[in-house]
Formats: sequence, structure tokens, C-alpha cells
Amino acid sequence: MLANDAIAAMQEAKRLAGARLDRIAYQGGSEAGWVVPLAANRARVDFTIVGFGLAVTVLQEDQESVALDMRFHRHSAEDTKKALELARAGERIVETGGKEGYEAFDALRRKYKSEPWYKDVHGDFLFFVLPLNKAQIAEQAKKLLFHTPFRYEPMPALRASTTAQLWILGSDDLEAPSAETAARIQSLIAAGKNYTLAVYPGAEHGMTEYELDPKGERVSTRYVPGYFRMMADFIRNGRIGGHYGNAVITHPQIH
Repeated sequence: MLANDAIAAMQEAKRLAGARLDRIAYQGGSEAGWVVPLAANRARVDFTIVGFGLAVTVLQEDQESVALDMRFHRHSAEDTKKALELARAGERIVETGGKEGYEAFDALRRKYKSEPWYKDVHGDFLFFVLPLNKAQIAEQAKKLLFHTPFRYEPMPALRASTTAQLWILGSDDLEAPSAETAARIQSLIAAGKNYTLAVYPGAEHGMTEYELDPKGERVSTRYVPGYFRMMADFIRNGRIGGHYGNAVITHPQIH
């Protein structure tokens, strides 16, 4: 549905531009990792740009976010394993709107709630159900009918695409963890796709740098250097070149 919305917007932009139009594209952040490749496959554009987006499922997104919670708080691999077990149980509740999995989730919650790592578990949406009892979850589920496709797998659309794509990710993104997405985009580049990947070390969701306040909470400070210039170059030239702050860039293997 969102891809079709993007297509309608693109077609209206083309109509408004008329003969003035040179190149046209889809550009977006976050959910755009799922939406933009679908739109590009359905209605051709010259290129696409995805910022801080995902090439994994929504459930995998939450799992990666929990793993990052554990890493940033320096918890052990064994503690991370427990946190991910709890996350899977909580994700089942969210995915089913509170209809399935409460007993298993609550048992794990009671089992682990006194362990030091428990307070550091947040995830992308796990945090929402962590403090709620069964009745509260059922009540909230009535209000939050997002119709989210939790198991939508974006890789088929990315493999099928013939459109040039620029992906810009941040290594410290907790909302849309980038490690697996970056690995998947790199695999597509290695397979010959006309994709470009830029990863900014130390950047979070929204492509900003951050500092930690006295409570250990993140405070965004500025956009990463070179972010907007990189997009402008790609829009203008269909490729990027040179340095863009501390971005680590993987270029397409096209000769």
C-alpha cells in the first residue's frame, strides 16, 4: 500500500514537472528500506535512495535491536542469549495482538527480571509489552492495530530490482540496526547489483551523531558530515565519489 502511495506521488510529480523533468527517484528513510524497492519494481524510476532503512524482517529488526542493547551495555554472550529468548516470546505477543504466547512470555519475564541485564532490554518494540500484564496487553492491542507485516521478507524485491540504489546506514542505529542489512546489501553488490552502500561508524537512526547524557541516554548532536552532500552527488550524477565524512563506502562492481 505504501509503495503504491509512493508511485502515485512520483507520477503526479512527473505530471507537474512536465518537460522540465530530468531524473526522478524515490527517496526515504527507515521504512523506506521496505517500501522503496517495491515501488521501484512496480513503477520504474532513475534511481532510489534509502537512509537508515532495513533489508530484514520486522521481527529480525527487534531481535537485532535487543542484541545491540546487550552489546552497548557490555553484557555477556550468555546474557544476550537470554535476552533474545525473552524478545522472541514478547515478539510473539506483539505479532498476534496479544492473542498468543502470554504464558510463555510471562514465565520468562519472571525468570529473568531480577538479572542485571533485564533493565537494559528495550528492543524496537519489545519494550512496549515488557511492563504490561495480560489484561493491559489485550486492552492496548485494541488501540494499536498497525496491520504490520511482521514477516515481510524484503530480499526478493531487492534481488529483483534493476534500479540503481544508494543505501546509507549508521552503525549505532538501535531503531533500525544496520549490521545484517549492510551485509545483505554488500552481498547484492557482490552479485552484481548496481547498489552503493555507505555506513557511518557511530551514527544512529536519522543519520545523526550523539553524545550520552549523565543518565546514559543518547542526545543527538548533528547530522553526520557528508550525508547531504552524498545524496546530492548521487541525485546529480547517479554515483558518489570521494570522501563523505567517515562513511565507509562499498561501490557497485560495474565496469
